[in-house]
Amino acid sequence: MTKADLVDEIADRTGLTKKDVADTVDEFLEAIKRALISGKHIEIRGFGTFKVRLRKARVARNPKNPGQPVHVPERRVPVFKVSKQLKDMVANA
Repeated sequence: MTKADLVDEIADRTGLTKKDVADTVDEFLEAIKRALISGKHIEIRGFGTFKVRLRKARVARNPKNPGQPVHVPERRVPVFKVSKQLKDMVANA
């Protein structure tokens, strides 16, 4: 499902215009991005949790030159953890 499909479905179910729904979906996603960039944790009960984790620095191998070590620096990465409720709903569908 794409963002456009999501907008269409919400517009059909609510009777709102596709433009209003698209603006709302875009602003929702931007709010999540802003929160993650500032290091905040977002919990949507019954759906899941967005947060930022610190991935430690490590030594990896260069795929173009096998065996040559490459230093991968420490970095922050966004992660999403599905709620137990949503997991159960999908498993029983």
